[in-house]
Amino acid sequence: MVLWAARGPRERAYKLLSELLRAEYGLSPLPELARTGRGKPWLPAHPDVHFNLSHSGGLLLCGAGNTPLGVDIEAVRPRRETLVRYVLSPSEYAWYVQQGGRWETLYTLWTLKEARCKCTGEGLRLHPKAIAVPLLRPGLSGKLEGLCFRAYGGAGWRAAACTPEPGALPEHIFWRDGFSPPG
Repeated sequence: MVLWAARGPRERAYKLLSELLRAEYGLSPLPELARTGRGKPWLPAHPDVHFNLSHSGGLLLCGAGNTPLGVDIEAVRPRRETLVRYVLSPSEYAWYVQQGGRWETLYTLWTLKEARCKCTGEGLRLHPKAIAVPLLRPGLSGKLEGLCFRAYGGAGWRAAACTPEPGALPEHIFWRDGFSPPG
């Protein structure tokens, strides 16, 4: 599995995906995309190639591999304080407070939740508090309920990836176009 990231407008996400699929799988041009009944994109002509996309605040992230995956990236920015209690379960909230109650910690947990939902194809159909994820800091990986997770991050951004395949998640995100990630 590979993870590529770049800076750019949201519209560039599919160009980044096209570059990744050409480099890793020799697929060019970008194959026709379809969506499952729950909205998860896939490649009908290449069902063994799995991918996922995310974008936030000028940051783009895409991943591809031979197993289902979900990815999420978020530009860290302050939000309403009520959001923290709304999205975190009681145990996640306790961990969040223990870690210092910083927005970066909330975004780490949020990206893990989104990556899980995107991996399973369920989307955000459950209340965010009900979406269980391991309590991870950037650079760490963990398992929960048959899924493998990894958290990534730097100054001003957080990201996560999820897959059912043990050992499939890369330690690092490959930043394209000579861009060095913040932090």
